[in-house]
Amino acid sequence: MGRPTGVSTGVGWPDEPAAPDESRVSRETERLPEATDSEVPLISPEAPDVTEAPEATEAPGSSLPTSEPPRRTVTPSRDPLAGEQWRRPVRTRILTIANQKGGVGKTTTAVNLAAALARGGLSVLVIDTDPQGNASTALGIDHHAEVRSVYDVLVDEATLAEVVQPCPDIDGLLCAPATIDLAGAEIELVSYVARETRLQRALHAFLDDPQVLKPDYVLIDCPPSLGLLTINAFVAADEVLIPIQCEYYALEGLTMLLKNIEMIRRHLNPRLFISTILLTMYDARTRLSQQVATEVREHFPEQVLGTTVPRSVRISEAPSHGQTVLTYDPMSTGALSYLEAARELATRAV
Repeated sequence: MGRPTGVSTGVGWPDEPAAPDESRVSRETERLPEATDSEVPLISPEAPDVTEAPEATEAPGSSLPTSEPPRRTVTPSRDPLAGEQWRRPVRTRILTIANQKGGVGKTTTAVNLAAALARGGLSVLVIDTDPQGNASTALGIDHHAEVRSVYDVLVDEATLAEVVQPCPDIDGLLCAPATIDLAGAEIELVSYVARETRLQRALHAFLDDPQVLKPDYVLIDCPPSLGLLTINAFVAADEVLIPIQCEYYALEGLTMLLKNIEMIRRHLNPRLFISTILLTMYDARTRLSQQVATEVREHFPEQVLGTTVPRSVRISEAPSHGQTVLTYDPMSTGALSYLEAARELATRAV
C-alpha cells in the first residue's frame, strides 16, 4: 500500500518515494454495483420517521428512556451541544455497523456514534457480537468470562434485559457485552433451529417488554467475517451503516459485502437496506484520501454522510483507557467529528 510522496499522515509514518497507483482505486470502484442498479434494491426509498417526542420517563429497574449535506470541517467550540436536544425517531432505529474488511474503524465508529447519540439526549443500546469484545472495552463494560453476555442470549436463550449493562461514563447508553465465549458460538449454533434469527427474536422481545423502556437507537457491532454472528446481526437490523477508510485498499471487499447484504435481504430479512456510509481515517492533505472519498460519493451519493472522521491519535488512544473519544478528549477533532456525524445520522433523510 502506498501513500502520496512527501505527505505526513500525522502518525509518525516516514515519507515513501512511490506515489499510489490511482488507477487501482478506479478499477476497484468500477467493479462496484451502482446503488440503484440492483435487481433487489439495497437502498430503501423510505426514510425512517423522525419526529419530536415527549420527554422520556424511566420505568422501575430500567436505565433506558422511552420511546446530501455539505461536507464539514469540524472546529472546537466551548460546548458543541449547548441547548441542543436531538429529535427522537418515532420507532427504534436498529443499525448494524458492518464491513467485511478489518481495520476500517467499524468498532470505533459503533461506540463513538453511540456515545455521540447519547450526548445528544437520545437513548442507545450497543450490542457487541464480536468475540474480541472491543466495543465492550471501549464503553468501560465488564466482559470477563463469568459475565452474562450476548453468548448467553444466542446460545442459552437469556434475555437481553438480563445481560445489558449501563455505560459508567455516559448517561442513556447501555451495552450488551461480548465475552470470549462468543468465539465458540459459531460452532454451537450450527445445530440450532432458526439459528440465523436468534438475535432478532431476543431483540424484539426486549423492545416489546413493557418493563423495559425502548431505546431510540440500537447499534450492533459485528465481526468482520460473514459467519453466523454477523448473519444474526444483519437479520436483527433494519439498516446497515458501512464505515469506509479513505485509504488504498478501502474498496476491496465492498463488492462482496453488498452481495452478502443482498443475499440476506432476499432470503432472511427483506427490510434490510444500506442507509449510511461514513468515511473514516480521512486526511485532507493527501490526494489519495480525497480520491477515495470522491469515488465512494459518486457510487453512493445518497448514503455517504457529509461529515468525515479524520485520522486521529485521540481516537486511537481512547479504547486503551476504557473510554470513547467523547469522554477521553471531548473537544478533540475526532470527538467533534463523531458528534457531527451522529447529528447528521439523527436528522438526515435516508
